[in-house]
Amino acid sequence: MPSLRQIRYFLAVADLGGFTPAAAALFVAQPALSRQIGQLEAELGFALFVREPRGVRLTPAGELFRQRVAGMADGLQAAADDARRLAQGEGGVLRLLHSSSTPLAGALLAALRDFTAARPGVRVDLDRLSSEQQVGALAAGRADLGLVRLPLLRRDPAVRLRPLPEERLWAALPAEHPLTARQELALADLAGEAFVSAVHRERGGLARRVTDLCLETGFTPVMAAATSRKTSQLHLVAAGFGVALIPDAMAPLLPAGAVLRPLVGAHGTPTAQAALALPPTPSPLAEAFAEALVKAWRGLGAQPGFKPA
Repeated sequence: MPSLRQIRYFLAVADLGGFTPAAAALFVAQPALSRQIGQLEAELGFALFVREPRGVRLTPAGELFRQRVAGMADGLQAAADDARRLAQGEGGVLRLLHSSSTPLAGALLAALRDFTAARPGVRVDLDRLSSEQQVGALAAGRADLGLVRLPLLRRDPAVRLRPLPEERLWAALPAEHPLTARQELALADLAGEAFVSAVHRERGGLARRVTDLCLETGFTPVMAAATSRKTSQLHLVAAGFGVALIPDAMAPLLPAGAVLRPLVGAHGTPTAQAALALPPTPSPLAEAFAEALVKAWRGLGAQPGFKPA
């Protein structure tokens, strides 16, 4: 099988009509170029050129060969360049997963914007799955990187978790709720309130974290008449169905009709935590985006225009 180098050398000799000008254009020694063409002819089993005193001309077989391989060298070079960019994290497709409580807003959106701006040859394919579903997709090779919410009820030993900086939890209240008169709230202040978040019996995530915190505080959260495990719970809050606890990552999605109040606790500020989920052998793209997201995540709660009250 002819090599890419041999094809490039052959086309240069054919285009320039001789070994001397082709060697100069390719920046190779003429004897080395002649050897490569000779090896190519031997491998093919026929002569490509008629050698003449003032240069060379293609044989009929050489002319046909030239027609067939004229675009091949460029195609092979383009394929090699694309593969090189992919290996270096500068090209290709990044399959990125995130959960409802790590939404496409704030830090994730900022990281995505910076990442793609620095890598014009990269495309990011996003999908939203529960944290447990993300782990399954990563273990099966259907995704490159996940952004999950802890705690996880099901894990896979093939998927590595890299915890992100903890986020403060906020109480999301209907704008007309009496508790909005306070500048900060203790979790115990929400005992007896209807919560619009719903715990899934087979999943962890934000709702599980909120329920655990309530139980540790000494009360069981009351379920509202309408509940959601998605970011739509914020719209339920705005509509007056109840209250919710949300992390910094969800704060930019706060709709009109809902307000935030910081939570305080006797043993420190209540927090939630997300994590990066990586497959056994992360791609260079996944590693690069992970670093970009860690950097952006450190600025959560301090995004321009972020006003908790």
